Amino acid sequence: MGSRANRQYEDHILSVRLLGRISADVDGHELKLTGRHAQALFALLALQPRPRSREALAAELWPDSDCSSSAALRQALWLVRGAIAAVGIDADDVIEADQDAIGLRSTVHLVLDTALFERLVRSEPAEPEQALRMYKGELAEGICHECFATDRERLSDAFEDALAIAAQTRLERGDLLGARAAAERLLGRDPLREEGHEVLIRVYGAIGSRSQVHRQYRRLLEILDREIGVEPLPETVAAYRAAVAETIDRSQRRVASTAFVPGPVLAAAFASNG
Repeated sequence: MGSRANRQYEDHILSVRLLGRISADVDGHELKLTGRHAQALFALLALQPRPRSREALAAELWPDSDCSSSAALRQALWLVRGAIAAVGIDADDVIEADQDAIGLRSTVHLVLDTALFERLVRSEPAEPEQALRMYKGELAEGICHECFATDRERLSDAFEDALAIAAQTRLERGDLLGARAAAERLLGRDPLREEGHEVLIRVYGAIGSRSQVHRQYRRLLEILDREIGVEPLPETVAAYRAAVAETIDRSQRRVASTAFVPGPVLAAAFASNG
């Protein structure tokens, strides 16, 4: 034990992807993490790298278990360490573990997709397109441990924020199809996201579909009234009125452009009769 305490640990780059199915590599070598318990422990260590007591980790991963959770933790740790050793890297360089605590070694350079994803969404200005490409699925997809619920919900909310920002920015640069796709995807996840309805109303106004403008606004009114009993925001009402006005203006210009203009033969006949 003393020799381990005095040892110089090597630096390694640990890249972890938790959005969607869990995957990771150390210095470019892919880790093959087998078993749900091992994947759950690995994900928890990546999200909270500092060493924590074995009891705390076991309680987070298996809150409803009795003393068998300690055995499950030992088995999960053994599998994680084995996956690291399988790519030719000393597991002690990556995992700090003793009889009391487990964590990632402080010398590890952790590259975590969830951290980058949140920075892309929350930065000023945000970078929604890159964030959307990164979001491969919910946090630790397929892992049902309750300890991931809070982080999973937060990242899901951030994904919806990225959709809302993307819908708005696409609309502003004239990408109507892209704006519509992002807004519809947003509303498919949460019909109460009013900014998604507003983008669709503006898209339909831009393409001149008055019926779709009215339909989308009525849908918004019904959802807000049924779910939370409120009226739309003033900016949404303003967007609706502007969209209706835009469709009317477009219709009037279309009628004007197709108004009857005498052809050259008829024009000559009118002239001779005059």
